[in-house]
Amino acid sequence: MSGMDLTIHQAFLPHDDHEASLAFYRDTLGFEVRNDVEYMGMHWLTVGPPGQPGTSIVLHPPAVDPGITDDERRTISEMMAKGTFAGINLATTALDSTFERLQAGDADVVQEPTDQPWGIRDCALRDPAGNMIRIFEVR
Repeated sequence: MSGMDLTIHQAFLPHDDHEASLAFYRDTLGFEVRNDVEYMGMHWLTVGPPGQPGTSIVLHPPAVDPGITDDERRTISEMMAKGTFAGINLATTALDSTFERLQAGDADVVQEPTDQPWGIRDCALRDPAGNMIRIFEVR
C-alpha cells in the first residue's frame, strides 16, 4: 500500500463571542482572518497563521450542530467556561519571546514556559472562549 498525502486543513474550536475571538486570534496571536461569516444569527471565523494558507482554525458557535440536545449545549457551555471542552497545540521556535508578547497582550496565561518531563518545553493559555492553547517550542 502506498502512503497517503494528507495534511491538516482545518481544526474546529468553539467560540461564544465573535469580537473577543476576532481580537484574540487576529491581534494577540497575529493570525490572518480568512473568512468571517454570519448566518442565521451565528458567527463563524476562519483564521490561520500568516504564510500557511493551507492550515486554518474555524471558530464556530457551540450551538451550530443541529444534532445536539439542549442539555448537551448546556454541558458544552459549562465545559467551555471551565476551559475543559476544546484545545489546540501550536508551535514556535522562540517560546520565551512569544510568551512575553502574549503576556504583554494580556493573554489568560495558564502555564509559563516550562520544561516538561517528556522532553518538550511549552506554555499554556486560554482563548476568550476558554479553549486551551498550548504552545510548544520546536527546534
